[in-house]
Amino acid sequence: MTKIGFAGLTHLGINSAVATAERGWSVIGYDADVELAKQLSMNQIPFTEPGLDRLASNNSERLHFSSDIKSLNDCSVVYVSADVPTDDNGASDLTSIRELIDSIIPHLNDQAIMVVLCQVPPGFTRSINSISSARLVYQVETLIFGKAVERALNPERFIVGCSNPEAVLPGAYKSLLESFNCPILQMRFESAELAKIAINFCLVASISVANALAEISEVIGADWLEVVPALRLDKRIGPHSYLVPGLGLSGGNLERDLRTILDISSREDIDASMIEAWMSNSKLRKDWCWRKLKERVLAIEDSPRIAVLGLAYKENTNSTKNSPSLQLLSHLNGYDLSTHDPVVVAGSDVNGKQAESVLDCISGADVLVLSTPWPEYRELSLGDIKKQMRGRVVIDPFRLLNGQALFQAGFEYHALGMPSLIH
Repeated sequence: MTKIGFAGLTHLGINSAVATAERGWSVIGYDADVELAKQLSMNQIPFTEPGLDRLASNNSERLHFSSDIKSLNDCSVVYVSADVPTDDNGASDLTSIRELIDSIIPHLNDQAIMVVLCQVPPGFTRSINSISSARLVYQVETLIFGKAVERALNPERFIVGCSNPEAVLPGAYKSLLESFNCPILQMRFESAELAKIAINFCLVASISVANALAEISEVIGADWLEVVPALRLDKRIGPHSYLVPGLGLSGGNLERDLRTILDISSREDIDASMIEAWMSNSKLRKDWCWRKLKERVLAIEDSPRIAVLGLAYKENTNSTKNSPSLQLLSHLNGYDLSTHDPVVVAGSDVNGKQAESVLDCISGADVLVLSTPWPEYRELSLGDIKKQMRGRVVIDPFRLLNGQALFQAGFEYHALGMPSLIH
């Protein structure tokens, strides 16, 4: 059976490897980390991703993990699938990816195709000169934390960058892509690298529109979520647009693409004021909870007890990269603070005491902040909130709770995209 290799077993590599095995292929997952390879061989996934554990277990006969790079020798296609680390400003560090590629190439057989799956800036793939360009491919990944399994299994399309876009793709690689039953878009290396950035730019534009107009809604008496259905029914915008307001850009991937284009624009003397505006808007929205907390609680009470539900940057992941919640907590050093998250274990650098349960977290609180939209937080009942909390202020940016019910029960309620409910 044709073997498919994945070198670099981070979030990207593991999800992609498991999805490929589910499609019926024999998969070799390689990582130099001996302990990680052992954990994965025992179906111990080192991060949170809904459905991944079950899928990996179901495909254990086709999935093999190793810390021996020679295990890639028999693979017909080898993906470079490690996540690219970024700093807090979104700048990528490609050092580890270059080192991984250099280590892989001597262990490829003469016919093997190497596919760069991790996100890299335009020009990176063509700069790889230690392997024939005919055996080199860049493939765009569009995984989403919390939804990675579904997107890896059922991609909307494959975007493939080649040295010669007119050439037929190599047999084993072509068969692999066709097994996913989706369109294959073939283009030059640089076009594919830019396509990934273009996708994220459109997402950023939608998010920025939603955030900007949600803020307008808050002060003019409109409700942004009443506007959203009108946009989703417009064919020019569509039902899947990112129109729900949020707390800025987080997770690192979108920020990385903005930083990449800012760097190119600066180098080539291209106007980038639009991108700078997006980043400025993101920074402003990320502190939305902090501004509400200062205005409605800290300016009124001397020593309030603050409960914060959620540490991850979004639901269904344990990633805290650029998390708005952690940014909020950075402002609260010295306050009486309790936190909770279903999967994130707070480190020593996170302010406050981490509670074991939601009810323990909100017990005696003067203000409740729901900073990550975990589904289980929607189950928090009005009765429990009234019983456990001492104060009557709820800051709920994602509208997980029934704001009108809280207001009628004597609480003041703050959410993104609507006027605050204050007695």
